[in-house]
Amino acid sequence: TMIVIRPYQEPDFNRLAEIHDAARRQELAAASLSCAFVPFVIASKREKLFAYQVYVAQKDQKVVGFIAFHEDEIGWLYVDVTRQKEGIGSALVAFALAHGTSEMELEVIQGNEQAKRLYKKFGFYVSEVKSGRMPGNESITLTVDVMKKGA
Repeated sequence: TMIVIRPYQEPDFNRLAEIHDAARRQELAAASLSCAFVPFVIASKREKLFAYQVYVAQKDQKVVGFIAFHEDEIGWLYVDVTRQKEGIGSALVAFALAHGTSEMELEVIQGNEQAKRLYKKFGFYVSEVKSGRMPGNESITLTVDVMKKGA
């Protein structure tokens, strides 16, 4: 089935919350940071999701993932946990790269090897490792791999 990528619309909000909350729990568990979970309804405000360009992926007319990016940064990428490994994340990354600059950057929580493998397929590499407070949940310290895509 074809993956359709379209701009986010307000009626998508609850579906994005479902996708984010399940996938974020998966991401944090892989990094042994389950205690850091913040639900989408709060995280989307604290982490300024809508300051980015937000696009959704649809498959079989159902929203199955989303990406949020600026021209030089991918800030959010989440895929329905029951639909992973179907090319949805790849389609969203390819879309962002086609609409951004040739030198995009992103951060991946250490331990999220699934995400790192996805980004490496597109030529991203780990350029540095940073530790600090988690955006949206400053009580948590975490380490991220900063990944860049060179021109």
